[in-house]
Amino acid sequence: MQPMDPLTLKDLLRQAWTAQLESVALWHEEEAPADLPARPGDGLVELVLRQHLKNFLLWHVEDRARRKDVDDSVITGCKREIDGLNQQRNDLMEQVDAWLVRAVAAFAAQKDLPEESRRFNTETLGAALDRLSILSLKIFHMREQTGRVDVDAGHLESCRDRLALLEAQHRDLSRSILELIDDYAQGVKSPKVYFQCKMYNDPALNPELYAAKPVAG
Repeated sequence: MQPMDPLTLKDLLRQAWTAQLESVALWHEEEAPADLPARPGDGLVELVLRQHLKNFLLWHVEDRARRKDVDDSVITGCKREIDGLNQQRNDLMEQVDAWLVRAVAAFAAQKDLPEESRRFNTETLGAALDRLSILSLKIFHMREQTGRVDVDAGHLESCRDRLALLEAQHRDLSRSILELIDDYAQGVKSPKVYFQCKMYNDPALNPELYAAKPVAG
């Protein structure tokens, strides 16, 4: 990673959430990839997009899981797929956080303070980017609703109001992320990675997995 300054990092963050919004539209026009493998030279934007893809895939599997006209085996398959995608989503969120903590360390004013003197945000930058990812999906799908011709005027008006709210949320959260970079640079707050410690897919931590006994043949 090249030495980072606040202005450069802010520009990368803007590129990252712009890429989230653009890729949602692209992946609906063309079939979304099953994965975006890491490549040499990949940076923040590429890493954010790999994490974003998991949210995109999750969104559509969760839609499918709510169908009432399919066999229960389809819903069971969806549940297993959701668990796997959620694990990948959280793992990639932590990788985004790790990348950002390294970048911020180059200019963070609090980097030499003792742990007890450091101040932290209520969520990490990676978690905030994950929220922007989900907001980009909500914005795309709510905008779709405003163009429907098979619904009444009340539905369209309600969806336009919701779309405006989602777009405002996206703007506000984007601005808050940039302000947090300033807080790091000025020493107001300090970055840190919080590993999620997800337990449900770990056979050593989920009691339903480690306590399960094989069925006798």
